[in-house]
Amino acid sequence: MGKILCATRGGEASYRTQDAAIAMARERGDDLLFLFVVDTHFLDKTSAPVLVDAGGELAQMGKFLLLMAQERAQKQGVAAQTLVCHGEIKEEIKRVVREQGVTTVILGRPAGETNIFGQEALEAFAREIEAETGAQAILI
Repeated sequence: MGKILCATRGGEASYRTQDAAIAMARERGDDLLFLFVVDTHFLDKTSAPVLVDAGGELAQMGKFLLLMAQERAQKQGVAAQTLVCHGEIKEEIKRVVREQGVTTVILGRPAGETNIFGQEALEAFAREIEAETGAQAILI
């Protein structure tokens, strides 16, 4: 039995990727882990004198979005774990793959929505995951 990691931003734009991860976990009998990465590096570019605890707020939002994904999996007969971590998205995904013994990483292709990865960058990241962790990376 393997373990599938589905890194997600949550919400409607992520449903297609989440559903693919849920279906794969159900078919294979693999464990499923939904991951939300709180990446506040974009705040380094602001000079605003007062910043609310953006990381804390994003983490709370992430927990909520992960609970929604977990509930969607449960309704489809799949028990899923959730994890929120803080850091740079690419590095955190690879770290979690290693630490959690993940065998398959599901990544969602850009579907017109705002995304940190363009198609080429996403494909390069998938190859990077495979080379550095040994986990299979699947683009959905």
